[in-house]
Amino acid sequence: MADNAGGMPEQIKNRIFNPFFTTKPVGKGTGMGMAISYQIITEKHDGKLECFSTLGKGSQIVIQLPIGQQADGKVR
Repeated sequence: MADNAGGMPEQIKNRIFNPFFTTKPVGKGTGMGMAISYQIITEKHDGKLECFSTLGKGSQIVIQLPIGQQADGKVR
C-alpha cells in the first residue's frame, strides 16, 4: 500500500508500530491499529511489516507473509 502524500518525518516513522502512539489529538484515537497489525503479522504469521517514507514524496507500507507450512505448524 502506498500514497503520494507528504510522507512522515523520521521521528514519527520510527514509532508507528509502537502501542498507543498516535498523531491524533487526545481522545481521538488509541494508536493501537498499526501495533496490533505488526504483532499479528510478525508473531502469528512469521511475516514482516515495514514502512518506507520519504518526506515530501509519500509513504509505503509493505506486508510480507511466508507461503507454505513447516512441520511445527508455523507458516513459512
